[in-house]
Parts: sequence; C-alpha cells; structure tokens
Amino acid sequence: MKSNSPLQLSLPVHLPDDETFNSYYPAAGNDELIQSLQACAEGVAEQSVFLWGPVKSGRTHLMHAACAHANDLGRSSFYLPLGIHASISPELLEGLEQLDLICIDDVDAIAGHPLWEEAIFDLYNRVAENSNCSLIVSASVAPSDSEFALPDLISRMQWGINYQLQPMADDEKLAALQRRAAMRGLQLPEDVGRFLLNRLARDLRTLFDVLDRLDKDSLVHKRKLTIPFVKEMLRL
Repeated sequence: MKSNSPLQLSLPVHLPDDETFNSYYPAAGNDELIQSLQACAEGVAEQSVFLWGPVKSGRTHLMHAACAHANDLGRSSFYLPLGIHASISPELLEGLEQLDLICIDDVDAIAGHPLWEEAIFDLYNRVAENSNCSLIVSASVAPSDSEFALPDLISRMQWGINYQLQPMADDEKLAALQRRAAMRGLQLPEDVGRFLLNRLARDLRTLFDVLDRLDKDSLVHKRKLTIPFVKEMLRL
C-alpha cells in the first residue's frame, strides 16, 4: 500500500498478500459488484461505491483486493477498518482525498459517534471535489438501514452505486475453499471440503483460517488432507 500521508505509517493495518480479486471466488449475483470495484480501483468508474453484507461475508477481502489492484497499477491507496476507531483519531481522514483510492471498511462501527460521523461526512464532500479520488465504503447494512445520527451522512453514502454482497451457496463455498487450497499447492478433496462445511461455522473467514491451519499441519506431518487427518488435527 503506497503511503502518501505520515499518519498512514503508524496505522496498525496490514493488507494480506493473498486477498486479491484473483483469489476471490464470486457468488452468483456479485459479478457486477466486483467489476465496479475493479473499475473504481482503476479510477474509471463511479467516484464512490457502497457495498454491504453480513460480517465475514467477504467484504474485507474485496476491500483488500481493491487496494491491491490499485497498487498493482501504480496508484496510491489507503485501507481503514473502522472496527479499530476507538484506538485512532478522526484526524486520520484529513488529506486522504489526495490519494487515488480510499477504502473504508465497517463504517457502521462508528454509528452514534458524532466526531467520526462528521469526519466521514466531510471526507465524502472532499472526495466529491476531487475527481481523481475514488471512495469505497463497506458496512453490514444498507445506508437506509444504518443507525447513523447524521442524516446528511446517510445521504452522502447514497450518492454513488450501492451493492448488496450476495451470500454464497455451499457449492460456491466449496469451490472457494478448493481454489484457495490450490493457490497454496494443497489438494482439498471434495469429501474433505464438505466435511469442513458441515462441521464448522460456514462463513468463509472461519473456513479459510481453518484451511490455512490445515495447510501447515499437512506440511508438518507430511500427510494429505483426509477426513481422519482433519478430525485429528481439529479434534472433531
């Protein structure tokens, strides 16, 4: 992530190398959303995009992917997860409109916090005045269903394109797991993948974390992924 602001240097945020558009398996109905995020990262689409979906639905992966895509093109980007708002200051947003791409994740985390709501509102206004800057914002609910106290902020969030991130069916989650495994040089048989889906929480973040753990266990024990091996490692 290119850093054009000294404040960015102290921000405790790391972009995972493996969360890109190539590693994202899109659920049916999300193709237009992904195309819009790619175009936004390239600076050739709507100036602002708002996407919403449940926690652990893949929103953060897409935000990371947009930043990574911008960086690959030599464009400056900034990713901010507002789940950490209590440990940072709204002043962090000052001057960000000078960057090419800003990604604000979990914006609903600051609902009911006046200073933060005003800071996000002001950021929207500054971005609107800079045609070279694009803004992507994510939340767990649509702007109209949010609990922001500042009505004008809700209005700003509805300026650009709004997308609901469609949930994945089980077959799509299995395919996403197998793609991630293949990218790590790991073979995930279908029966093992379905076993994980049936025995663990079904959100992709949990499934990916478990797969990463199993990848390490497989290397350490020099064993392939089988249901007995998975049961043993996960104590299921």
